[in-house]
Amino acid sequence: MAKDKLDKLDDEEFTETNEGNGNTNAFDLETKKLTKWKKEPSVMDLTTDLDASKPHHDSMVTKINEWVNQLKVEGSAKPRNTNPNRSSIQPKLIRKQGEWRYSALTESFLSSEKLFTVEPRTWEDEPGSRQNELLLNYQIDTKIRRVKFIDEYVRTAYDEGTVLVKVGWFRKSHMEIQEEPVFSFFAIETEEELATLEQAVNLKTENPRAFEEELPPELKAAALQTMETGEPVMAVFTGEMTEVETEVIDENKPTLDILDYNNVYIDPSCSGDLDKAKFVIISFETSKAELEEDGRYSNLDKVNFSSSTPLSNPDHQTSTPNDFNFKDETRKRIVAYEYWGYYDVEGDGSLVPIVATWIGTTMIRMEENPFPDQKIPVVSVPYMPVKKSVYGETDAELLKDNQQILGAVSRGLIDSLARTANGQRGTIKGMLDIPNRRKFDRGEDYEFNPGSDPRQGVYEHKFGEVSQSALAIIEMQNQEAESLTGVKAFTGGLSSDAYGKVATGIRGMLDASSKREMGILRRLAEGMVMIGKKIIAMNAVFLTEEEVIRVTNDKFVVINRDDLKGQFDIMVDISTPEVDETKAADLNFMLQTNGNSMDQAMRNMILSEIAELKRMPKLAHSIRNYEPQPDPMVERMKELEIQKLELENQKIMMEIQELQTQAMLNEAKARETGCLADIKDLDYVEQESGTKHARELEKTSQQAKANQNLKITEALLKPRKQEEIPGNIEAALGFNALSSELNK
Repeated sequence: MAKDKLDKLDDEEFTETNEGNGNTNAFDLETKKLTKWKKEPSVMDLTTDLDASKPHHDSMVTKINEWVNQLKVEGSAKPRNTNPNRSSIQPKLIRKQGEWRYSALTESFLSSEKLFTVEPRTWEDEPGSRQNELLLNYQIDTKIRRVKFIDEYVRTAYDEGTVLVKVGWFRKSHMEIQEEPVFSFFAIETEEELATLEQAVNLKTENPRAFEEELPPELKAAALQTMETGEPVMAVFTGEMTEVETEVIDENKPTLDILDYNNVYIDPSCSGDLDKAKFVIISFETSKAELEEDGRYSNLDKVNFSSSTPLSNPDHQTSTPNDFNFKDETRKRIVAYEYWGYYDVEGDGSLVPIVATWIGTTMIRMEENPFPDQKIPVVSVPYMPVKKSVYGETDAELLKDNQQILGAVSRGLIDSLARTANGQRGTIKGMLDIPNRRKFDRGEDYEFNPGSDPRQGVYEHKFGEVSQSALAIIEMQNQEAESLTGVKAFTGGLSSDAYGKVATGIRGMLDASSKREMGILRRLAEGMVMIGKKIIAMNAVFLTEEEVIRVTNDKFVVINRDDLKGQFDIMVDISTPEVDETKAADLNFMLQTNGNSMDQAMRNMILSEIAELKRMPKLAHSIRNYEPQPDPMVERMKELEIQKLELENQKIMMEIQELQTQAMLNEAKARETGCLADIKDLDYVEQESGTKHARELEKTSQQAKANQNLKITEALLKPRKQEEIPGNIEAALGFNALSSELNK
């Protein structure tokens, strides 16, 4: 990013001096101004902060060096004995405790398949949380080498009391001239072409790797053109090729560097909170070739590389042997200082996060903090916290007295045994003459002089009895050391006797040990959480638009940079064998008490969790996805049982219908009976009142009239002869008159 800023500056600005900044030393007049800031800090300004922090830094380095010496039994911790006949042994009590601590702490981080768990703050951040979790665990496993980093992380914490991790980003790419085919595009004409194009577009979204590897070039070009313009088209290769300069990314990943405490200078006024520190200065080794390849540095032609070697910078702790360095200027190892902090670069009273790098008296980099969180990219993790201090303490601070006492007693015992003439034999003078003495020395039968008893004349030297008080002191020191650290190293120091020889006492002892270890783990896990948050912020800015992460052999997840933004809660999956054993015992108790009445799916959930706690992820996965194969006989019996129940249900339904029908029939009979009763009552009333008789008379009268009319009609309709027709007419006329009279 610094190089991009330099490219944008005008030539006139490069030649400006820092006269307006109040810095008028001769060196500043020779170097180019690297920024457009009104008050660009000079090397002298930044080295002032470096010099001001050195007293506090040196005092902490002295403490840490003492702890490391006690751990390794070197330097001031090594016994100094000028008498060559005296022992100089020093048991490594602190190192022994550390060897038990290393594996317990590292296994807590490495036992799980994934180190980070990312939870969203809001429901809108849920997709981004899943993507961040996949990406973080992928990067820590494949790009950073989790096992190596965690081992160094834990060992540094125990050995030095503090882990200083620098979180950075590494990107390496190169430009290539590639030939690409030229396509012509035309509108889609058939439904088949449209369906094929839709499949290609969906494949681009769901499985980018398959899109790149499996589809023909024409279909890929059509899908990309469609996604870019929004109009469905098909592509045809024109037969021409064109050369395109393309950036090929070799590496694009986060970096985690555990810094040497000797080479880190922290603002002493931060009160133990690194986020409040106004600066952190790091010295590091590099070379001219590395600086030129990086591309972010300038003024390299002004650097005096011969006077910037590690030998000429005694404050820098180097891992390069003092008697080795490259002769050529390109590869020669030099020491540079990197400043991360906040500075008033505009002179308006507001602090701006900046990063600056200088070698000797030459500033080679100056820009704003390129990281998205705008914070110092260093994470401090204490082993045992110290109030108001960035640095922590190590177990060596607790165990150094025990180690020294143990060494003094051990050396005394060894000297006592070493000064004994063990295995030597002495004989009384005059017991043997010369020939028999030779036989005695050769192990042959011999004769001794009269008056001499070989049982009293021959004495064999042996080691003296070791003082029990010395052994008691050694055992006491081991017990106290293990009680201080909570580490049981199979020496009898840490036991449950203080609680009573019962299960409760043993559990109390284990709980105390596991709680001490869990406290250390929580601090180390919090450091990893801070590291994870910084990596998430960098991923959202420095990743390419899409990076495809292979999750399984057949599933691919596309990580979109925009999806990585959001608010997330990061958790580090840590545990200890004691805690896991306790959880597994609780789950086993749940199965024993409720297993018979528990659903099979819930049983599988508990069993899979137990398998996870027992470090059997494959078994846990199998249990979680287990689907029992049904027994044909049992399934047939179930089917018959279901059929039986269905038939019984049908029988019950038919009985219910029969009862309903019977009820309806009874209801109809009841209505019929009521109607008959009403009819009889009505008939009685009509007979009593004469209505029925009058009705019968009227009925008879009407019947008579009808019969009469029928007779007349039959008479009129009866066929007549020709000569009888007029009479019929007259009869018809008479009939009409008679009918009218009768109707009246």
